[in-house]
Amino acid sequence: MPEPMATYHISSAVVATLPARTGDVLAEIAKMENVEIHAHANGKIIIVIEGTSTGVMGQCLTAISLLEGVIAANMVFEHVETGEAQNDDWRTDAA
Repeated sequence: MPEPMATYHISSAVVATLPARTGDVLAEIAKMENVEIHAHANGKIIIVIEGTSTGVMGQCLTAISLLEGVIAANMVFEHVETGEAQNDDWRTDAA
């Protein structure tokens, strides 16, 4: 039996915060593994989350949404890489 393909998930999200608490939320998000802050302004924070499953992504986003000062944390986009997409062996030069 073939082994199941490994997957890797990459997601972007927008976190809305109380403007007075944005700094605190940024500090907490910066401590999280597999989360990268890309920008922030006017109480909004743009992040990228990486993980091995949609569940991992959801758990991370839930943890962020529960931080004090967060109004909402919403996933905007999710991309899934599979073992096949990372492996070029399936390509041929046949024309």
